[in-house]
Amino acid sequence: MSEADPILLSEQRGHILILTINRPERMNSIDPALSEALVHAFVDASADPEVRCIVLTATGDRAFCAGADLKARAQEDKEGKPFQPLLSRAERYVFEVVLETIKPTIAALNGPAVAGGFELALACDMRVAAEHVTLGLPEAKRGKGAHFANVMLPRVIPSAIAYEMLYLGEYISAEEGKRWGLVNRVVPRGGALQEALRLAEGICENAPVTLRRMKETALRANGLPVPAALRLNEGISPYSSEDRVEGVAAFVEKRKPVWRNR
Repeated sequence: MSEADPILLSEQRGHILILTINRPERMNSIDPALSEALVHAFVDASADPEVRCIVLTATGDRAFCAGADLKARAQEDKEGKPFQPLLSRAERYVFEVVLETIKPTIAALNGPAVAGGFELALACDMRVAAEHVTLGLPEAKRGKGAHFANVMLPRVIPSAIAYEMLYLGEYISAEEGKRWGLVNRVVPRGGALQEALRLAEGICENAPVTLRRMKETALRANGLPVPAALRLNEGISPYSSEDRVEGVAAFVEKRKPVWRNR
């Protein structure tokens, strides 16, 4: 890859936006430029009415993402540059942006997802992994933090398994990830993107107003008492939407609905 090649590729197929991390020579690791590109891409996709689902993947099959670019960080340490905590920087926290994206998101894991790369996948709603993929958080072995995973992983999988991954810093296989509900699908090597697109196409056949409501309500309700969660009224209400009227009419008339996203 030449320096002129973009670090984040973007392709829209119908209502699906495919974002591809493109730093294979650095194991698709995250540097400040890539973090900024991801933030802008997900923010823009949230606001784009033509995007109904986002698939995040990476170039090659050696790594989905190896986390932070430690070579770059080591150089900054040598130069005496202080480390700025992710929530104390001027730019937005990339994992939080991905998590709060109001469109359904799928991580297509073409290779290992570790450290910050694991957290990036964890921020997505669903994960499809190639059979050779490994997942893990080696931060305890590097003296680093895994702040996002500290908060989110025990909410996604059983807490004892989450703590084991965090404390030991050891990797698990894609099949183990599926066993614990961390991975939705395990597919042959080279097939993660295709399977993620198949899921995305199925998602895009459904009412976008309803999908947005589901995503926003599930996200905002997390951790709230049930009575408070049931009283959330996030985004456009599907109950009073044109899509609800169209969906009922299409069912009665035995035809495919034509969604208007309103």
